[in-house]
Order: sequence, then structure tokens, then C-alpha cells
Amino acid sequence: MEESTAREKILKKVRDALIEKTEPPYPIIDQDSSVYREMTGPLDVTFAEELVRIAGKFVYCENEDEFIATLQSFILEKDWGLLFCQDPKIHHLLKAAGIPFESHTEVILDARIGITRCEYLIARLGAVMVSSRLCLGRKITVYPEIHLVLAYTSQLVPDLKQALSNLKKKYRDNFPSMVSLISGPSRTADIEKTLVMGAHGPKELYVFLIDDSTPAT
Repeated sequence: MEESTAREKILKKVRDALIEKTEPPYPIIDQDSSVYREMTGPLDVTFAEELVRIAGKFVYCENEDEFIATLQSFILEKDWGLLFCQDPKIHHLLKAAGIPFESHTEVILDARIGITRCEYLIARLGAVMVSSRLCLGRKITVYPEIHLVLAYTSQLVPDLKQALSNLKKKYRDNFPSMVSLISGPSRTADIEKTLVMGAHGPKELYVFLIDDSTPAT
């Protein structure tokens, strides 16, 4: 009898709660406003700072000629050797400069340096967005020991929301099957809390940012 009475009391409270309208205990949550503070600095500066903070390397180039000159210098100074590239748009730049490269998929496992383009650079995160729609495949961002990214200032966006919005407008009904963010070199501390670089991908990440805000003269 006591159990029945206790059950009835609980059910009565539930019925009363459903009948009587009460004010919500919490204010209405704003799901539209950004959770981040507004960025006040230039996007390229913010991106560079965040990329370096997560162990990436940032190289600013005023134009494509400076990019080629810098790349040639790095190849010699760092003894990079042959580049691996499957992107026809980058092939054009490399061929014009006489920089040798390999593009056959069967040698990718032995490739030490891979160079690709990207979809967008996310300033707030210092991250590089790539997708399956680019002419680079999925392996080239993982297998080479060193990953070089060629990007332009017009690809800079403040945050991930803007990058995804731009991507939807860019591809419309043919959205990429894979979209990924590269946030610095591959690293892990799963084993004895010791940081290991290059555990699941490249040990080094270089982003070459070419300024395309001013038309070439």
C-alpha cells in the first residue's frame, strides 16, 4: 500500500508539472553567435602564429616567383632531394622552374617530400583544410616524411564554419567524399606520455603562403 501511495504521489507531481507551465530554469541558449572572441589581427598573421604554435613552419611569399626561389633554396640547403607531386597545377610551376619531381603513384611509399595544394587555411586554428576533390589523393598527405602545402592569401578564412560554408558553395551538389584538417605535423604522446613526431604522418609541415591580393603587373 505504501509503495502504491508513493508511486501515485510521483505520478501526480509529473501530471501537475505537465499541466502547469513554468518559466525555463535557464535563459534561451544562443546557438548562432560564435563561441570565439572576435579576431582583430590580419588573417595571415593569425594563421602564421597558430601554425607555428603547433610546430608547423610558415613561409610567406610575395608572389609565385618568390615561392619558386624559396623552394629551390630549401631543396639545396635542406637536401630534400626529389619532390613527389600529383597536382597538375603545381606541375606547371615546377616544370617552368626546372625543379624535378616524381608523380607516379607506385613510388609514393618511398617519397620523402610531398607537395600539395589545399582548400582553405583556417586562421584561428592554424589548420590546413584538404579534400578528396583536389588533385592529390589521400595518401600524399600521409606517407611523405615532409609535407609542403602551397596556398594563397585568398584561401585564408577566419574559422572552420566559414571554410565549410565556402566549400559548400564551391562544390554545391558534388561535395567531396573526404574533408580533413591538417593541424601541424603528425604527433602523439600515447606511449609513456612522450611526444613523438611523425607517428601517423609527416614529421614536418611547411605552408608556403603566396600573396595574391595584388594583381601581377
